[in-house]
Amino acid sequence: MTNYESIDFSPIQALTGDEVITRSTARDITLPSGKVLALITLDNGRDHTRPNTLGPATMTALGETLDAVKARAAAGEIQAVGITGKQYILAAGADLSDITKVGSRENAKLVAQLGHHVLGKLSDLGVPSFAFVNGLALGGGLEIALNSTYRTVDASAAAIALPEVFLGIIPGWGGAYLLPNLIGIENALEVVISNPLKQNRMLKPQQAFDLGIVDAIFPAANYLENSLRWADGVLSGKTKVERKNEPGKIERLTKWPIAIKMARGMLESKIGTVPKSPYVALDLLDKARSGTKAEGFAREDEALADLVVGDQFAASMYAFDLVQKRAKRPVGAPDKALAKKVTKVGIIGAGLMASQFALLFVRRLQVPVLITDLDQARVDKGVAYIHDEIGKLEAKGRLDADSANKLRGLVTGTTDKSLYADCDFVIEAVFEEVGVKQAVFGEIERIIAEDTILATNTSSLSVEEIGAKLAHPERLVGFHFFNPVAVMPLIEIVKTEHTSEAALSTAFVVAKGLGKNAVLTADAPGFVVNRLLAKVMGEAARAVYEGTPVADVEKAFGPLGLPMGPFQLIDLVGWKVAAHVQDTMVRAFPDRFYANDNFHKLAELPEVVEKDKGGRVTGFTKAAEKVSKDAIGTTPASAETILQRVQDGLAQEIKIMLDEGVVPEVEDIDLCLILGAGWPFIDGGATPYLDREGASERVFGDTFHNPPIRGIGA
Repeated sequence: MTNYESIDFSPIQALTGDEVITRSTARDITLPSGKVLALITLDNGRDHTRPNTLGPATMTALGETLDAVKARAAAGEIQAVGITGKQYILAAGADLSDITKVGSRENAKLVAQLGHHVLGKLSDLGVPSFAFVNGLALGGGLEIALNSTYRTVDASAAAIALPEVFLGIIPGWGGAYLLPNLIGIENALEVVISNPLKQNRMLKPQQAFDLGIVDAIFPAANYLENSLRWADGVLSGKTKVERKNEPGKIERLTKWPIAIKMARGMLESKIGTVPKSPYVALDLLDKARSGTKAEGFAREDEALADLVVGDQFAASMYAFDLVQKRAKRPVGAPDKALAKKVTKVGIIGAGLMASQFALLFVRRLQVPVLITDLDQARVDKGVAYIHDEIGKLEAKGRLDADSANKLRGLVTGTTDKSLYADCDFVIEAVFEEVGVKQAVFGEIERIIAEDTILATNTSSLSVEEIGAKLAHPERLVGFHFFNPVAVMPLIEIVKTEHTSEAALSTAFVVAKGLGKNAVLTADAPGFVVNRLLAKVMGEAARAVYEGTPVADVEKAFGPLGLPMGPFQLIDLVGWKVAAHVQDTMVRAFPDRFYANDNFHKLAELPEVVEKDKGGRVTGFTKAAEKVSKDAIGTTPASAETILQRVQDGLAQEIKIMLDEGVVPEVEDIDLCLILGAGWPFIDGGATPYLDREGASERVFGDTFHNPPIRGIGA
């Protein structure tokens, strides 16, 4: 058993130079019964845009505050302790900037031990402790609550989660042991592993209450007063706290190991075996079934120390910084004061993509949205889809009836293109062919105002060529969404030689209004994401047409750690789209990209690949095998050869893109891959991984990052 009291924490307490310290001040609250509760409030002195975080100095100070209230409890001066946060925020977890500076595994272990030492005091005060989760509670913030005796939550709290696995680590201050023993293994697996791997999904307060993470939920208006009254009831025995998953009620012998086994199989099927943190978390949750809390905390100490010094955490922190900081301040975006105010949006087309655009624009911008198509039947179908999706949001409680009716009223569908006259921003969602896009823009330009912005959603065509016949090509900008439109957070904003600062500024402001992250790219074939995905898909196709079985090719790509294999990806984006993108890239760069005429034959089939229950591709369908029979060779490539080809191909292409100025900096390449293609944080996008694997050195004799982004233990 670890004796945390005897540990010297000075090596990490010295790392507090840049820490924004969260103070922990205590004041006495006399409850209605006359009992006294010492209420500790966590507050870093900043507004809600800078959440409380838990660095070494903060934790040391909190430990001292808890020692002081424990002494007062022993003296009979107080009968309970409560802990809450500043307005809207309990705590957003550990100060990650401090963790990246620990310098050694020993210091990383000290970070885990300090957390256990301090937060563990909440369950050892001699009186009950109450966590009043008044707002955001992530990671260590939620672990404050888990270490307390009782918990309430504000019904308006922004988010509650243990997101550590998303960042390449594990809940290391009690979460991996305490949570499964509070809410059962199935629920804990959802919170600790499944949610972080689903684009870092968070819990709403009601969900946290339903799972049993908190004991009571109160409205925001009188949250603290109600929580204190509830705590008084618990102390006096008038309020009974019923927990359906009390330790004695949790079934451990059969259900627990079965749930772990199923989760392991699901992980292997969905994410492969490259990511470390989900499997480490799984092992911790498994072992939490038995043994003492002290043993559980000691396991977390070792696990967190191992992961913090690893390459995957270093890459994750690089990726986290890109998404949290760089994405919010796009490089190359003009002054937003130059943007045209958008009071009405026009969408050319009424198909599925156009309808998804319309739904997003009307929900986010709440301005009139016009969709048009060649005939009224297509228009009506598009409008019906939008109305139906609004209805689904209303049914789920995400929109009230008035808001839903308002949004429906803002959407207009027609074949009368003269209604584009008062649109400020018009985007096309028509067939991916230059001539078609030129024609629709040519028709619309005669109707719209001179300063109306035109946007093309092309995925790989030249934006300049699309605008070549416009009277005002300076008004045209590339505005490339990713599927599914509502979910994927990236928009590639494409600038041509003619694009005006006003058009560019408007595009960035609109993207932000839509809740998207925008990255500026030059007008180059495939822009960023599709250019690099075409490299991945092309190398997969090359291997298959050499004679490598499809399933073997999928496995060969496993070490990349991508969210899905190449043929699974092709099946998702569509074989016709993939064939078109490959053709575009081969026309542009015939010496570097691979395409095969057989792609187009496969694209005509209703089903091309077969999949297992987890969605992983296992091979071609019989029809696809028949179509491909004459195109496939007899010299299969080894897994090592396939992997090195794609690594080196990506390194070469990214270096060329940087040399050609497709994006301002290498960080923008990684940001695009993370936000637009779901590339994992543990790779840092692509370039830290390529540096680490030696591909950069092999291709151009250097690394993308100097020094390379490596773990402390590397």
